[in-house]
Amino acid sequence: MNKRSSKQWFRLANNGWAFVLPSIVLFLWLVLWPMISAFLMSLQKGKGTVVEFAGLDNYIRLFQDPVFISSTINTITYFIIQVPVMLVLALIISSILNNPRLKFRGFFRTAIFVPCVTSLVAYSLLFKSMFATDGIINQVLVSLHIVSEPIPWLLETFWAKVVIIFAITWRWTGYNMIFYLSSMQNIDRGVYEAAEIDGAGAWQKFWYITVPLLKPVILLTAIMSTTGTLQLFDEVVNITSGGPANSTMSISQYIYNLSFKYAPDFGYAATVSYAIFIMVAVLSLIQMKVSGDRNDN
Repeated sequence: MNKRSSKQWFRLANNGWAFVLPSIVLFLWLVLWPMISAFLMSLQKGKGTVVEFAGLDNYIRLFQDPVFISSTINTITYFIIQVPVMLVLALIISSILNNPRLKFRGFFRTAIFVPCVTSLVAYSLLFKSMFATDGIINQVLVSLHIVSEPIPWLLETFWAKVVIIFAITWRWTGYNMIFYLSSMQNIDRGVYEAAEIDGAGAWQKFWYITVPLLKPVILLTAIMSTTGTLQLFDEVVNITSGGPANSTMSISQYIYNLSFKYAPDFGYAATVSYAIFIMVAVLSLIQMKVSGDRNDN
């Protein structure tokens, strides 16, 4: 490399760093430093401003905390049931709406996506009202003689969890549907036409063509849904307030309670936050491992 070429290379490199540097500074300031601060805080214990170094005491406390164990079980229950149901529904709906012969496709796409842009608090309060003992859901069920008496949706553990899972599914299915639908529209229609000539039916085209080609997008939505469900907060707080008897409390609500509802214990709250971080990381790695690498031989 001659002297002139060397100067041009350094000038281009400097220009590149000038564009990248603001993003790096913002990442270090708004992402990395808060994570480091939260970890250092998790090594402290005490109430309010009276804190002391505790080492790993807070992490040991996690396994002895019945409220944390209960909220973790609740959150994992939501994840195990809600995420697969939501993704399968989104995949089926997007496949139906991708049919070019379907009339009013635009209307149905908009109607299914609208819940995603509604306020979290507003729709949670709406579900709380609908599923109240004297709410419209019970009124309809009783009037149709499906049940003989109102179901205590928000007063029993099982039904309260059902309401939360239903609410989350209602709001986020359309969000994942958009990812699948946009990816399906990029699949060459000739692939489906060739499969039809070979005698493939609707289910065979869906299972052997659509699903394999959507594998990267399915992985993406699975990871995003996992992250969102493990950080579940608004629905639980506004629909059930974590009740009855903490039976629907999520981990994020427990962190909020530790920080702002109970006597502030920021060190332990930071520890619980890192527990969520570890669970998200582990589950995401498992999902990526199970799905496999497209470039593997």
